[in-house]
Amino acid sequence: MADDKDDTERTEDPTQKKLDEAHKRGDVVKSQEVNTWFVISGATLVLIAFANGMGSGLNTTFRGLLANAHNVRMDGNGLLGLTAKLGYEVIAAVALPFLLLALAALGGNLIQHRLVWTTETIMPKLSKISPMAGFKRLFSKQAIANFAKGLIKLALVGTVLTMMMWPEQQRLEGLLWTDPAMIMPFVVTLSLKVLGAVVAMLALIAAADYFFQYRQWFERQKMSFQELKEEFKQSEGDPAIRSKIRQVRQERMRKRMIAAVPKASVIITNPTHYAIALQYERGMDAPVCLAKGVDAVALKIREVAGQHSIPIVENPPLARALHAAVEVDEAIPPEHYKAVAEVIGYVMRLRRAFKQ
Repeated sequence: MADDKDDTERTEDPTQKKLDEAHKRGDVVKSQEVNTWFVISGATLVLIAFANGMGSGLNTTFRGLLANAHNVRMDGNGLLGLTAKLGYEVIAAVALPFLLLALAALGGNLIQHRLVWTTETIMPKLSKISPMAGFKRLFSKQAIANFAKGLIKLALVGTVLTMMMWPEQQRLEGLLWTDPAMIMPFVVTLSLKVLGAVVAMLALIAAADYFFQYRQWFERQKMSFQELKEEFKQSEGDPAIRSKIRQVRQERMRKRMIAAVPKASVIITNPTHYAIALQYERGMDAPVCLAKGVDAVALKIREVAGQHSIPIVENPPLARALHAAVEVDEAIPPEHYKAVAEVIGYVMRLRRAFKQ
C-alpha cells in the first residue's frame, strides 16, 4: 500500500542526482527502433559503397575455384587448406562492411545515452520469474505500445513494399529468362530503392518511439515531494556540498561587492587590513555600506577605488568598528553617524576645493 501511494504521488521532476543514479543502474532511455534504423541505414550505405567491390571479390574467388576444380586435392590436408583459403578471402571481402554495421549498431545506442557499465541489469531477480509480475508485464502499457508499434510497422513497410514492387512484377517475372549477368544489377538497384523507402519510413517510427520511450523513462524517474525533501536533507548534510555552496555564495558576494565599489562616495580603511566602501547622496537617511572586506578583499576594494578616483580615508578605529557593525547593503548604525559624517564632510570639502 505504501508503495502504491508513493507511485501515485510521484509528481515532481527528478533531480540530476536521481538521473545519475538511474544511469548507474543501467536504467536509461533506449528505443530499439532507433537501433534498427541505424542498422538498416548502415546496411543501405554498405550496399551502395561496397556491393560492387564485395561482388567482384567473391565472384573472382568462386570463379577461380570452379575453373580449377579439377586441381583441388580432396584429401584431408588439401580440403583444410582450401577451406582456410576460402574463409580468408570471404572474410577479407566482407570485413569492412560488417565493421561498419557494428559501428552503426553502436552509434544507435550512443546517440540515445552515454556509455553504461553496470551488472545490475543481468543480476537474477525473483520478479522476473514471478507469474504475477509476468502477467503485469504482458498487459502493461509498454507491451501494448510495442504491439501497436509492430502493427504500424508491418502496415507501413508492407504498404511501401507493395507500392514499389507492384510496378516491377513484369520485370521480376522476366528474370526467369534473363541472362544471369544482368540479374545482379537489377536486384541491387531494386534493393536500394526498397531500402531507401524503408529507411524513410523507419525514421518516422524511430523518432516517435524514442519520444514515447523518453516519456516513459522520465515518468519512472519522477519523485514524490517527500523524496525531494529527503534528498535535499542528504545533500545539505554533506560537509563537502555545504562547503562548496558556502564557497560559491562567498565568491558571488565578493564579485557583487567589487562591482558596486565604483558607486561609493568614500573608502574608509585601516591601511593594511580593513576597507569599507560607503555611499551617501543627498536625500539618503544615512550612508550605506556597498562593500567591506579584510586583507585581499580590502586590497581589491582599494585598487578599484583608485581606478575610479574614489577618495580613500585612513581611519583604523572607524574602519574596524564599521566592519564589525554593518553588513553589505545596510545603512550604518546611528552610533557611527557623527564619525562618518565628519569623514564625508571632509571628502565633500576636498571635492569643492578641487573644483575651484
